[in-house]
Amino acid sequence: MKLLVVQVAALGHAFLTGRNGGDDLAGLRFRPIDPPFPAVTCTAQATFRTAAPPARHGVVANGFFQRELGRPFFWEQSSRLYSGRRVWEALRARGGTVGQIFWQQSLGRDSDVLLSPAPIHKHHGGLVKDCYARPSGLYQDLVARVGRRFSLLSYWGPFASARSTRWIVDATREVLRSPAPDLLLTYLPHLDYELQKSGPGSEKSARSFRTLASELVRLVGAARESGYRIVVFGDYAITEVSEPVFPNRALRTAGLLALRDVGGMLYPDFPASRAFATVDHQVAHVVVPDEADLPVVREALEGLAGVGRVHGRKEQRELGIDHPRSGELVLAAEAGRWFAYPWWEGKREAPDYASHVDIHNKPGYDPAELFLALWPPMHVSTDAAKVKGSHGLVGPGLEGTFATDLDLPGDPSTLEELAGAVRDLLEGGRD
Repeated sequence: MKLLVVQVAALGHAFLTGRNGGDDLAGLRFRPIDPPFPAVTCTAQATFRTAAPPARHGVVANGFFQRELGRPFFWEQSSRLYSGRRVWEALRARGGTVGQIFWQQSLGRDSDVLLSPAPIHKHHGGLVKDCYARPSGLYQDLVARVGRRFSLLSYWGPFASARSTRWIVDATREVLRSPAPDLLLTYLPHLDYELQKSGPGSEKSARSFRTLASELVRLVGAARESGYRIVVFGDYAITEVSEPVFPNRALRTAGLLALRDVGGMLYPDFPASRAFATVDHQVAHVVVPDEADLPVVREALEGLAGVGRVHGRKEQRELGIDHPRSGELVLAAEAGRWFAYPWWEGKREAPDYASHVDIHNKPGYDPAELFLALWPPMHVSTDAAKVKGSHGLVGPGLEGTFATDLDLPGDPSTLEELAGAVRDLLEGGRD
């Protein structure tokens, strides 16, 4: 059996049926499926690849505070960042091959075919736009076959668009023909951008969905022509949001977050801080190095408008997210709210990276990078109020969605169960 798995960012079941007028898309019938908590990209991908919860695979968000180094890391790409037996291990043990196209945290030795954005940052500024590939010449080969290079600007930032999805679909269609791995995982990103920028109810999001539908038709058709079976899943649901919440400002006000003044700009002083929040959409991990500080940290955050729940270790165990990488406290936003990372109040205090696309240095996810600033030119906005859609929470009405032409064992209702069913098919070598 050859299998194509397509992850569609931000395709929630309610959004699909509302925009599509039904649950049929690209010749497949979709059903709701519960994402893991938090409902974010890296957590969903690690859950699918291991059929395990975050408490076991360790990807508790898109980034985490690395305690040994004393700083947060977001969007790192090593496959060693998630633990556990991969759903494809039995397939590879039989000599089968596995490919991953634009999945996060895919760089390592547990796949045979890889394609991932990997720009080279130049010493005096700027970057060389490139992709990491295995085999080593695959990206150049795909550029020749597709007829154009991948545009990194279309993948993230203020110029992110459906252009990214179109290129990935074209490249995936070519990979299905050659090198044609037995299992291929690919990722379609652009719907996520528009839903965050303008909200799921906007006409722009409706147009974005129509583009997705046409691209999915092309991809599913190519998969069937190449003899592949298909699994498509939407990883989480994006909902309308109205206001950001700033937990690091609350921690600063309470005297718990320490800052360094560098030429008038304020940077976090992690070694001296008694608490710091690494934010990720509607979830935030709060690092509290000294347990004696937990009561005062909890008090500062429970009283912050927009915080729905504050989860300690006991609640984290119940949510399946209790892991050494998790914060001592995990915040969940109220419906309609989301967490922004800034700790400063005025623009003059903002660190240099605040007005740039800088996904690795910012100690938290920043969707304001999707908007251009009015001034200065070619900078990104620092106005978190521009964001109209977010995700991360789980519960009724927040389901993802999935469809397949496989005869799956059982009736999966969660992403973890779907992954387990795929693993069982691959282990049995069934068609």
